[in-house]
Amino acid sequence: MELLSQINDILTEHLGQFGPLIVVGILGLFMILVALPLMLNQPEDPLKKLQRSNAAPKGEKKAKKDKLRNTSRNEQLQKFATFLEPQNEEELSAMQLKLRQAGYQSKDAVRFFHFAQFALGIVGILIGVMLVTVLAGDQEFTPSQMAIRVLIPACGFYFLPRYWITRRVAERQEAIVAGFPDTLDLMLVCVEAGQSLDQAIVRVASEMKVSYPDIALEFEVIAYELKAGKDKDTVLRDFGTRCGVQDVSAFVTVMIQSATFGTSIADALRVYAGEMRDKRVMRAEEAANKLPTKMTLATMMLTVPPLLVILVGPSAKGIADFANSAG
Repeated sequence: MELLSQINDILTEHLGQFGPLIVVGILGLFMILVALPLMLNQPEDPLKKLQRSNAAPKGEKKAKKDKLRNTSRNEQLQKFATFLEPQNEEELSAMQLKLRQAGYQSKDAVRFFHFAQFALGIVGILIGVMLVTVLAGDQEFTPSQMAIRVLIPACGFYFLPRYWITRRVAERQEAIVAGFPDTLDLMLVCVEAGQSLDQAIVRVASEMKVSYPDIALEFEVIAYELKAGKDKDTVLRDFGTRCGVQDVSAFVTVMIQSATFGTSIADALRVYAGEMRDKRVMRAEEAANKLPTKMTLATMMLTVPPLLVILVGPSAKGIADFANSAG
């Protein structure tokens, strides 16, 4: 008991009245950081290993197909599924959709997202504790000041993945909008050359990988789903939902209506591709018309202060010299 009292006195003397609580919190976080790698690096279940070895295909081609079809989710994250995934089905679906719109198609994307939030939150808490203890020096803080200095970095790091996903969704949608007119032109060329819509989608997915990889990935997903036997209307609607772009949703509606009423897909593509080209020109003109307004503030900030210095500076200097000489 005397030893504990001495330790308590030392901590209180160096770290303030919350010194013991801070040390306990740091030790708890350290134990969590040590325990997580140990739990994630547990040996694989021998039964699962045996089942995987027995189910191993013989041919290389078959192995590739089975790997794409039977790839399981991350077993290390599977142990924390209840902690790393929303239990509400609607929240889980909404989070999966947002991550897919950001370009993350993995089955474990939601788990990785929540794990990143959890890990960065812990890092933020550690940084806040360092600001309060190590970097503060001899400065003493009230409990509210300590809480603010610990919670602000923790909240900032915790919401950093969400901010990243939001930015990634916006950037990807802009890339899809930029590449969609050229994609439709290429699809129209393929259809008018005699290819079916499915073949045109495969060709577009392969040709657009270099210039517009985001839209090419979406068309590649469409091609795989159609090869798997999924209904074409459902595939196209999912395509519009994943992209989250109004132009793509309108294109999906045009394709579904064309197939429903039996009209020519080439004619529908020709009309819609022309509209997308005109829309791209209008977007460029709109951006050009906004440029003078955006440049006004920058021009004033960079031009007016030097002019004031040049025009008013000599007069102010003369007045100051006259005042000094008169005084």
